[in-house]
Amino acid sequence: MTAGAAGQIPTNPDSSLRAILDTLSGTRISLADAIAGAAGQSARLKIAEAAYLAAKGAARRERGIFDPSLFFSLNYADRHTPSASFFAGAPVLNTIETDATAGLRWQLPTGTGIEATLSSVKLRTNSSFAFLNPQYNAYGTISVRQSLLGGLWVSGKKNLTEADNEAETMRARYDQEMVATASEAERKYWDLYGAERNYAVQRLIRDQALEFVRDTEIKAGAGLYGPSETASARTFLAEQELLLIDREDQYAVASEKLADEIGARPAGRFVTTGEPPDEYTPEPPDVLLARAMENNLSLKAARADVEAKRALADAAGWEWLPSLDLVGTIGGSGLSGSAQTVFFGSDTLLTTTGGPYSDAIREAIHRDFPNWSVGVEMSFPIGFRKGRGEKDRLEAELMAADERYIGEERKVRTGLMDSYRDVANVGRRLDFARRGVEAATEQVRIGRIEFENGRATAFELVRLAADFAAAQNRYSDALVRTAKGAATLKQYTSGSYPADLSPAKKGTDDQDVQK
Repeated sequence: MTAGAAGQIPTNPDSSLRAILDTLSGTRISLADAIAGAAGQSARLKIAEAAYLAAKGAARRERGIFDPSLFFSLNYADRHTPSASFFAGAPVLNTIETDATAGLRWQLPTGTGIEATLSSVKLRTNSSFAFLNPQYNAYGTISVRQSLLGGLWVSGKKNLTEADNEAETMRARYDQEMVATASEAERKYWDLYGAERNYAVQRLIRDQALEFVRDTEIKAGAGLYGPSETASARTFLAEQELLLIDREDQYAVASEKLADEIGARPAGRFVTTGEPPDEYTPEPPDVLLARAMENNLSLKAARADVEAKRALADAAGWEWLPSLDLVGTIGGSGLSGSAQTVFFGSDTLLTTTGGPYSDAIREAIHRDFPNWSVGVEMSFPIGFRKGRGEKDRLEAELMAADERYIGEERKVRTGLMDSYRDVANVGRRLDFARRGVEAATEQVRIGRIEFENGRATAFELVRLAADFAAAQNRYSDALVRTAKGAATLKQYTSGSYPADLSPAKKGTDDQDVQK
């Protein structure tokens, strides 16, 4: 607003500043655009996202430990061995052996290790005493190892449980960082709004001071005012010019802070298009506290961190004991090959065993020639220092995680109540601030009339104008304080704070503010 006739200060604080606010030059930005910009470039948010993706990958890795895996090996060996024994069947014994092994390994969450293996050996030789050439041997085995003192699934799943809880922790912190980023952008947005309004108020006062100086100089030239009135008016103008420079610097700093938050540089300065509401209907503090305790993602992250540490500590409570494993195998063997006639002196010998390679495999799988074993393996560490030391370390980490959760809970409770008071008293605060502006405006109007009629000094009129500026600034501070308090409540409740408390709109370009 440009200065009008001397002493003409509009009663409504919004209408008195609208003309000045509308003439502010710069890049206009809505609250929704500020929040979106902050979310798109926040380094803290990207770091939190990277931590969540890393934890998610670690959980997938630990889950993959319980996936069965296939294995296969193939070995070919050609050996020439000199022999001095008649029973070797050749002066230089030549054997060609092909070993093949295939199977499946599976680690269960109970700590049970299972391995199923099928092996075959193909043997060719130049021995004249070989009844089967080539000869096929097959072996099928299923082996099981189960820890009896290792906590079973408590120990077997400890790394997966810890990784799952760590992923939940990082996800909650990432989501909370998104809320915190939006809330921080909103707080900086309202700081900019307050700086704009204070700057506009100061320009209004400065313009009135200019008009006041012109008026006193004209009337002093006509002999109606003395030199003291003119000096007071000029002193007041100089003070307001200095204050205007300060307000302009504060406005520029607020714009720079918002630009840093959203990662965009404006043409000149940012100019807000949103306006904070002047009416709130906050829920009772007990309801808000319960909502925060239930929904706050920082608390969820701290709880998940506690559970991650608890999983490791519980497993350590078993793992420091001596290890006792039950080991068992069950399997079968098979034999086949091409039957050969063996001449031993004057005797001609034949074997009744023979057949294709598949016969040996079938015999091993069907356990035509069965075998089995069972046993226990025990390891008893002397002193138990390693296991008990790890148990003590993990229990201490669990204790620290518990205390961090308690500290986070206190932080949420204290911060929420501080922000609640900013919002709960909004009606009274804004009402009294608005009354102060109206009263100060009326004081200036009356003081100017009395000054015109010689019943007030220039010094008194200057003091009334300063009071008007202070009242306007208090009104701006009340608006901004409440809007920032509401943004902080959204942060502490992780976005579950009622959506109908979104800021009101000043222009058509701010239709997407209420989300």
